[in-house]
Amino acid sequence: MHDNLRTLSVTLAAEPKQMKGFTLTQWRIAQLTPGEQGDYPLGLQLTMTERAAYRFNLSSTSPRLFVRAGFTGQAPRPDAITASQDVAAGWLDGEQQVFESPMPVAIQVWLESYLARHGEAPVQGRKKKRKGAGRAQPTPGQEPPP
Repeated sequence: MHDNLRTLSVTLAAEPKQMKGFTLTQWRIAQLTPGEQGDYPLGLQLTMTERAAYRFNLSSTSPRLFVRAGFTGQAPRPDAITASQDVAAGWLDGEQQVFESPMPVAIQVWLESYLARHGEAPVQGRKKKRKGAGRAQPTPGQEPPP
């Protein structure tokens, strides 16, 4: 088994909600289990580029997993899972349905172990611009203004 991949199964549940005389169906994650026992087995794959997002998630008061489940307005069909809030935000920007669930302790431990093996993501500081960057430069053969 790869050290950056775990299979989790997602089971969804529909809950009818009354809103202004209408009945709407609201979906939620009913169960998130290790392995392939549930309705939708998904591979949770960790990537080096998301290490900062994983750390941010783990350091929150309630670490979460995020499940993509097709486009908004359609019946949900889970097809991807991530521990990165940045990836989940990208899915939402693409008008995808995203469900969240508390991260199981076993996944938290595995994620901590992954970060310990591969190191924390380097802190991205602001880069200094080179001198003169962003200023108009005269083209060759042109005289500078007086």
